[in-house]
Amino acid sequence: MTETRVPILMYHAVAERPSGATRALSVTPEAFDEQLAVIADRGLTPLTTAALADRWRTGRPLPARPVLITFDDGYEGVHRHALPALARHGFPATLFVSTGWIQGAYDTGGALDTMLDWPQVRQLADAGVEIGGHSHSHPQLDQLDDPALRAELTRCRDIVAGELGALPVSFAYPYGYSSRRVRTAVRENGFAQALAVGNALARRAQGPYALRRVTVRRATDAEEFARLLDGRAVGRAFARDRALTKGYAVVRGTRRLRRRAAGALA
Repeated sequence: MTETRVPILMYHAVAERPSGATRALSVTPEAFDEQLAVIADRGLTPLTTAALADRWRTGRPLPARPVLITFDDGYEGVHRHALPALARHGFPATLFVSTGWIQGAYDTGGALDTMLDWPQVRQLADAGVEIGGHSHSHPQLDQLDDPALRAELTRCRDIVAGELGALPVSFAYPYGYSSRRVRTAVRENGFAQALAVGNALARRAQGPYALRRVTVRRATDAEEFARLLDGRAVGRAFARDRALTKGYAVVRGTRRLRRRAAGALA
């Protein structure tokens, strides 16, 4: 039997006039609505991250042609623009929040554009959007030492639980970067599944803490979006991205080893 491959779509900002920092990874409200229409017209079945992982974990059958709609960081346009479009189609989605970027008492600064506040996050949750964790201050988690890594995960988890009344069960790695150490820490903090990037379709064999996603960008036109859903454009469109990511992973790993060595000599 052929293994099911699932497109997990990764969005960021949904905005007419995004900041320069988020523009490339943003989509216009019109484009987002059109992309949801394509999903509906093709008969795909959107799931939350938790629902997909649960079915793969338990062996329960997947619905016909599953797809995931996910958002990273917590930009205000997810509430203003994406939520009404999702509601019109009756589609669930998952939002991964960096709790230090959400407007409110926990703000650490560093957000790249206008962010959601907690009342808006609660409205999204009440509307059926799964709220997952995306760290507290959005660092490269694999570059942190163990205490800082635990603090990022624990604080994110506890703030989401305190604001929404339930522990988050899904996580997305900032920048898509992880390592065995990071994945172990994510699991130990109670997250049952986690998403990377990878720009490839997700498969059960990837394991619950390394599920891959495909990036939807401002430059993603209707034809390319349809190919992404089919998995036909993934290899060609993102081959350069994957090569750069792998190369940068080696560089980042070397930097971390150097920092550890320097700390040991200090």
